[in-house]
Amino acid sequence: MSEAMARELMAQRFRSFLPVVVDLETGGFNPAGDAILEIAAVTLTMDPEGNLLPDATYAYHVTPFEGANVEQSALDFTGIRLDDPLRQQVAVGEAEALGEIFRPVRKAIKSHGCTRAVLVGHNAAFDHGFLNAAVARCGIKRNPFHPFSSFDTASLAGLVYGQTVLARACRAAGIEFDNSAAHSARYDTERTAELFCAMVNRYKDMGGWALAQREQGLEEA
Repeated sequence: MSEAMARELMAQRFRSFLPVVVDLETGGFNPAGDAILEIAAVTLTMDPEGNLLPDATYAYHVTPFEGANVEQSALDFTGIRLDDPLRQQVAVGEAEALGEIFRPVRKAIKSHGCTRAVLVGHNAAFDHGFLNAAVARCGIKRNPFHPFSSFDTASLAGLVYGQTVLARACRAAGIEFDNSAAHSARYDTERTAELFCAMVNRYKDMGGWALAQREQGLEEA
């Protein structure tokens, strides 16, 4: 299969959606009032054999928006230190972080012949809620992500491996997972991307995708 055919297959595989893995570390559980502290995204691509692969990673430390709430329990859980001088040097505002991530996502959507991105996340509703809240807060008009559809790797891993915790699901899939590096948006996103690709490719190797294509062809006929 040529690279052009691989791009065409990507567009067909998820109904013209491009899966993009996203993880956010936040200051709590309330998307409307709690801060986003880190955001990372991994774009995916497809090789000539039709295997889904991680492509590029984009990750940013985020400055809490004005008036945002940050729970100490959230900082204790993630290990994020807001007063860390190195973090303060590189952290950017929400609008800038989203812009820097949305730009390559739009480019990847176009290069793969897709129409928009679909968020992939571990417990995706959490990340999707915070992403949508930030988009609204920043007044962003062109959000490349579908507003409500997502792929949840916690649910998928529960089905495939009988595990819903990210670390355990990764290990069940043969993916190394360092607990000491967890709860960094970059690290968790990259492991989630590997896990999602492993499950999609496993389904393909078992013949599931070929069966779905045949059934789709019969319905269209």
